[in-house]
Amino acid sequence: MSHRCSPRATIALPRHWTPEQALAVFECLQAMREALWDLYGPQVQQAWRDQLRCDTDPPELDPDEPF
Repeated sequence: MSHRCSPRATIALPRHWTPEQALAVFECLQAMREALWDLYGPQVQQAWRDQLRCDTDPPELDPDEPF
């Protein structure tokens, strides 16, 4: 499954959380992100680069055409 050149996914979040509940989730996700980075940092960086690269060739540019 390729995600190249696709927009970022959106996630529907609950709108009824208290600020404290939202902070608890945020802190949990931050801790998970740090742990994942410690274990898989270089692999994550490569996967991220691969996702940012398009599968299609760039369009042909005509040097005589204005911006």
